[in-house]
Amino acid sequence: GGAKMAAGSGGGSGPAARELFAEGLLQFLRPAVRQLDGHVHAVRESQVELREHIDSLATELCRINEDQKVALDLDPYVKKLLNARRRVVLVNNILQNAQERLRRLNHSVAKETVRRKAMLEAAGGYPQGLPGK
Repeated sequence: GGAKMAAGSGGGSGPAARELFAEGLLQFLRPAVRQLDGHVHAVRESQVELREHIDSLATELCRINEDQKVALDLDPYVKKLLNARRRVVLVNNILQNAQERLRRLNHSVAKETVRRKAMLEAAGGYPQGLPGK
């Protein structure tokens, strides 16, 4: 049995080895999901800031256009800015959805970790090599 488990053949590994692998996988996923969530949050904040700058610039261009004595057509630039703003809003919506999925995944990983720890403790402790708390 031990040589088969060490060789990694799927059928020969026992429940303890599978539990150890699952626990390790959960411990690996949790910080990665948290880190990704933090990065998405930072990008969303910068997207909001970018949108605010675009709004400010578009407003300023409209004001300059109205104040100009010389006929200077800034409408195409305003339209480009508004199009860029629309794209920023779309990206922000995509990021918001991704962040919500990440939060649900993080919650699921946390619940599964708690469930597995409880199950292992009820079965008489952790498999050898896995520290208990």
